[in-house]
Amino acid sequence: MTIENYRKVIERIYSEVLPYQGTGKVADYIPALAEVDPGRFGIAVETLEGDTIAQGDAEICFSIQSISKVFTFAMVLRHMGEDIFKSVGREPSGNPFNSLIQLEHEKGIPRNPFINAGALVVTDRLMELYPRPKEAILDFVREVCGNDDIYYDRRVAQSELMHADRNRALAYFMKSFGNIRNDVEALVDVYCHQCSIAMSCVDLARAFRFLANRGVNPADNERLLTESQAKRLGALMATCGFYDESGDFAFRVGLPGKSGVGGGIVAYLPGKLSIAVWSPELDPHGNSLMGIETLERFTTDIASSIF
Repeated sequence: MTIENYRKVIERIYSEVLPYQGTGKVADYIPALAEVDPGRFGIAVETLEGDTIAQGDAEICFSIQSISKVFTFAMVLRHMGEDIFKSVGREPSGNPFNSLIQLEHEKGIPRNPFINAGALVVTDRLMELYPRPKEAILDFVREVCGNDDIYYDRRVAQSELMHADRNRALAYFMKSFGNIRNDVEALVDVYCHQCSIAMSCVDLARAFRFLANRGVNPADNERLLTESQAKRLGALMATCGFYDESGDFAFRVGLPGKSGVGGGIVAYLPGKLSIAVWSPELDPHGNSLMGIETLERFTTDIASSIF
């Protein structure tokens, strides 16, 4: 398809999905997120050739939350390779993102890197790889999206830290099995900051182009992951990127992707493009209701997915 054809598809979908506003619920367990305007809705598409399509609130920054787990996992995977899978699994959890249930049965090894327990293990390893982990995370995100004006939302980070008891419990529980090595409070601080990164749909779509390009950043042609690592990360996103809704997302959309409770979703079509959607109203699984609806219509209308 040409860029103009993609543009027409996005404009049509934007109009078709708008009536869904008011049918989801903004995340409120983090007070700062509860204050976000539920009526926000943006879509951005970035092709590997560098074309941009932006619709609605696509250039307004929001808290990316669990989408950040893709960035931190990529940072750790590029250094540790397969060794990271000694500490975190690669199977769908089938449980909510902050569940404690499976950890006891599986001796402190989280099912995958995208549930909270798995992401905490990944961040724990990142802290061992980078002396200044919070700066390193921002540097990586700025590199992949080509925007130096990316920062933590300090207010969101503080709000998360004040309501992070479940994440502390997950971390302490895994520490009892020897799967968390750093100080738990320091770990939770880094983790809450990474989730508070503020980006727009345009930023996120650009940031995921290196995955659509099989590990190579199209902006400077630098290889960030090997082809094998990019493939494995994409497989994890396709099977685990939406918590206990991952199967339904694969069924409806058919792309590797990742969601966040801030209402963002990013997905990509290998070899072609990446797409980001933001709508803060979530479905019962914690994923953007309008975001999934948008992406399902997108892959249907362009008649292309990974399946």
